[in-house]
Amino acid sequence: MPKIADARVLILATDGFEQSELEVPRDRLREAGATVELASPDGNAIRGWQDGDWGQVVEADLALSSADASDYDALVLPGGQLNPDKLRTEAGAVDLVRRFHDGGKIVAAICHGPWLLVEADVVRGRKVTSYKSIRTDLVNAGGDWSDRQVVIDGPLVTSRSPEDLDAFCNAIVAGLEGGGGQG
Repeated sequence: MPKIADARVLILATDGFEQSELEVPRDRLREAGATVELASPDGNAIRGWQDGDWGQVVEADLALSSADASDYDALVLPGGQLNPDKLRTEAGAVDLVRRFHDGGKIVAAICHGPWLLVEADVVRGRKVTSYKSIRTDLVNAGGDWSDRQVVIDGPLVTSRSPEDLDAFCNAIVAGLEGGGGQG
């Protein structure tokens, strides 16, 4: 696993992402020295969701179809209700999640982001957490769900909500530095 300064991280999102769940990890990982890129379904800018209404626009770096898991060390999946619900209907997004997972790379999902993990069928037998309203979805998909700030199961990192962003970001950075461990 590369040191954080050599790490390349992809964030996958679309309209309706929880503003802080995209921006905080992006900014923290960049501050730590990682190269961070954002993929949206069509490569166009996307609009966040913040405080019960539409948030700010964020520019994408590439289209989902151009994203190759072999080019990155980690994948970050922000939540928000709309964002992962839209992405889990995109075959390319689900396939990308599966390719990161199957490649043993860090896959970090927060809030409703684990819906994509369910759709990619990568939670079976894994320890996970999420926003409480999708707990049953993760359990029904075979996940071992617990109500904790962050849960680390190998390269899989999951977290509950914006209140847990510090723990979430710390777990991603630790994983990229090679000091993952269990959370």
